[in-house]
Amino acid sequence: MHAMQGIDFLRLDRHLTDEERLVRDTAARFVDERIMPGIRDNFRRIEFPIGLVREMGELGFLGANLQGYGCAEVSNVAYGLIMQELERGDSGIRSFASVQGGLVMYPIHTFGSDEQKDRWLPLLARGEAIGCFGLTDRNGGSNPGGMLTCAVRDGEAFVLNGEKHFITNGGIADVAVVWAKCDGDYRGFLVERGTPGFTTRDAHEEKWCMRASVTSELSFADCRIPAANALPGAVGLKSAYQCLTQARYGIGWGVIGAAVDCYRSALAYVEERDLARHQLIQKRLAIMLEKISLSQLLALQVGQLKDAQLARFTHVSMLKFNNVEAALAVATDARDMTGATGTRDDTYPIIRHLLNLMAVSTYEGTHDMHALILGHDITKVQAYGN
Repeated sequence: MHAMQGIDFLRLDRHLTDEERLVRDTAARFVDERIMPGIRDNFRRIEFPIGLVREMGELGFLGANLQGYGCAEVSNVAYGLIMQELERGDSGIRSFASVQGGLVMYPIHTFGSDEQKDRWLPLLARGEAIGCFGLTDRNGGSNPGGMLTCAVRDGEAFVLNGEKHFITNGGIADVAVVWAKCDGDYRGFLVERGTPGFTTRDAHEEKWCMRASVTSELSFADCRIPAANALPGAVGLKSAYQCLTQARYGIGWGVIGAAVDCYRSALAYVEERDLARHQLIQKRLAIMLEKISLSQLLALQVGQLKDAQLARFTHVSMLKFNNVEAALAVATDARDMTGATGTRDDTYPIIRHLLNLMAVSTYEGTHDMHALILGHDITKVQAYGN
């Protein structure tokens, strides 16, 4: 029905299973019917459409590629297609789902105790609870190892102190997956809303991108949590990086949706103004189509490798590195092609997507950091600190 959102120059649709096509088409209808009508106003008002969370849960979009606990248990390719559709609506909506599934449900599913899994995963899958992921300290940036947030064991509890910044879903989360230094290592903890010493502050007015998403600061001041809230398997930054790999995978698919929406808008603009006969216009559209098609091809390949349990974290870094850069280029060119009209949000969504993609390029590993991850894999020499 939707055939890779109407842009399937390389005939990739035939490589999808019937279930994957059904999942994609279901997500596409949800975006068209439930997100598109209100997303411009959500962005203008700096408002996350929280009323859609339960609906996403009912449709199985949250933690869709996880097994058990009420999750949809779809393939990683199908999960990627959901992310693509949600970001066609808005990066903020996809970011919510990426965090919920990849950065909250995944660590509980992978590193949590049976009690933690049984309590939280069904609620999170249904959208009856919301989670956030607290890794980045105020001055941490691309170096999680520099975090100052710490946890000290005190009898049958841990006491947390520190701050986390630029946290998606933070202000609406019922539970936060928080990383802190502890006994000379790094550990993951579940901190529930309402715990004394745990506060959040939304950073809405200051941002000009991801405005349909909740971005917050988390603060912990002698925040005492039960020892049972520590994730048993979340020890060392390697476990945190495993979570980031899940989120980055969803981003690599998601940005294709934003690029597609920008491409379609630019094409509609030039057709309405009878500009399609111009050579430079055709060349620019061809380059857009190329970038989108190659991004789809890379996403599908990495998704199928992931389903075959052959994907490495470096494959996912390449996916984010390439596809975010391509989507930014498409959005930038679409804005340029549409002139002053492309700076407005009343006719086309291009400027909204462009602003969002600027943030997507930075979070979950900057563009340069993914280049260094790939460079390390190529040369076997780590250059991060040089």
